[in-house]
Amino acid sequence: MLIKLTGGTVYDPASGIDGKVQTLYVQDGRFIKQPANDVKIDKEYDLKAKVLMAGAIDMHTHIGGGKGNIARMLIPEDHRKDPVHRSDITRSGCGHAMPSTFTTGYRYAEMGYTAGFEPAILPINARQAHMEMADIPILDKGGYVMLGSDDYLLRMLTAKKDQKAINDYVAWTMNAAKAIGVKVVNPGGINAFKFNQRKLDLDENNAHYGISPREILISLATAVKELGVKHPLHVHGCNLGVPGNVNTTLDTMQGIGGLPLHLTHIQFHSYGNEGDFKFSSGGAAIAEAINKTPNITADVGQILFGQTITASGDNMRQHANHGFASPDKWVSMDIECDAGCGVVPFKYRDQNFVNALQWAIGLEIFLLVDDPWRVFLTTDHPNGAPFTTYPHLIRLLMDKSFRNDMLATIHPEAQKMTTLGSIDREYSLQEIAILTRAGAAKLVGLEDRGSLAEGAWADITVYTENADREKMFEKPDYVFKDGELVVVDGKVVHTKWGTTHIVRPDWDSSVEKDLQKYFDRFMTMKVGNFKISDDEITEDGRGSLTTHSLNGVT
Repeated sequence: MLIKLTGGTVYDPASGIDGKVQTLYVQDGRFIKQPANDVKIDKEYDLKAKVLMAGAIDMHTHIGGGKGNIARMLIPEDHRKDPVHRSDITRSGCGHAMPSTFTTGYRYAEMGYTAGFEPAILPINARQAHMEMADIPILDKGGYVMLGSDDYLLRMLTAKKDQKAINDYVAWTMNAAKAIGVKVVNPGGINAFKFNQRKLDLDENNAHYGISPREILISLATAVKELGVKHPLHVHGCNLGVPGNVNTTLDTMQGIGGLPLHLTHIQFHSYGNEGDFKFSSGGAAIAEAINKTPNITADVGQILFGQTITASGDNMRQHANHGFASPDKWVSMDIECDAGCGVVPFKYRDQNFVNALQWAIGLEIFLLVDDPWRVFLTTDHPNGAPFTTYPHLIRLLMDKSFRNDMLATIHPEAQKMTTLGSIDREYSLQEIAILTRAGAAKLVGLEDRGSLAEGAWADITVYTENADREKMFEKPDYVFKDGELVVVDGKVVHTKWGTTHIVRPDWDSSVEKDLQKYFDRFMTMKVGNFKISDDEITEDGRGSLTTHSLNGVT
């Protein structure tokens, strides 16, 4: 089928196009050159005065894995008040803070998103995570595999295994879990919590293994780089949420030796301890450090006010925060002695000093980081806020007057502790397209997504220009997924299945001999069952598998 998209104003940063009126052509799901005049057009869309961008990509969103199901069970009232009714096209579903799988796909697509990446796939639970993501319609998906508190890696570091051995283990795990990146959560801290350590700073040793978080970060960041994985090591750092952790974060940036590093939900790691409340903003210092450190990228993890639920592998920090649960129920658990899980419902309040300043800190970082290719729009769904709040966040970034009006309503002491009101910057449409499309695709390593260029897959979002950017971005006119029209006027009109993005770095097969012995001795699952086969991802016709080589798409 040949589709013509006529006369829209195109924002395609990957191609260097900033607000240019263009006509685009799509055939067999991809963009093509303008065909000859005598070629029959099957369907034409008149998009004059419309804004065209690639489909949006959420590079950090908790949409697959056991913690999501625990979160859903903890807040049934959240589901009951926000249902999605079954239609001829959509299945019934529910949920606001942690929507059900089908609802997740519909609501992302209805905002113009066509891909989402789960940032914390536990290797031994990867099959369940992929099965859950396979239930999400329309979206492409993928995941970053969690390492850094796993017993096998810590044993390797304690035994002073060489970097090649660590690289092989990381590559083997990525292949086994069908991942596109590697994530570390509170490096070594999840494990240290099991030995009754209640905190673990960057250069503090795990009580059992004698290994520090810095050693873990350097070994894993080196492995990711040497394996050629495009997405840098995805780091949930030490001391999340702790006043004064800005110093730990700055030390992490400077002490990584120039290795590529992606610092995730950095807002939660940007806190000082000054002032009467012993809590202050480190946003300016963090932004300045990012501006000066080209090997560092970050997503913000913006908090927005209202009810949500926090779900994290960082059970050390979640345990510390359980006293703030709202409603008052929480879960902290261990998974195969290799990782943790903490789920704590939470309500962010604009008249709470800490919450109000957290809100301001995230916006400070967004607005003070100079290069939009190195900062990414996230709320760490659902930890800072549900992903459905993205249009509101975009308006905060693009509209200084609206931002300052909101600033004037938050806790008065928080207003005094932030420089937000003095920041004049307003994001442009091109910069929003970088944050949510081109930059995200580049960072994750998706060569043929996040762009409207010839040869790219035709993931397209069409908006009506509106000075109220929240209204503009919450209800696109059209959304196309792989060239198929899936959303009209903010409502799903057609569903399909996306692809799962993975990489397959090479590894020495001898690593599996030692792993076989380890699994037989310590694990409840055998090595053969630990590894996910390709057909498990694609069974039942729910999507395909796209393997990205270390140099391009194969």
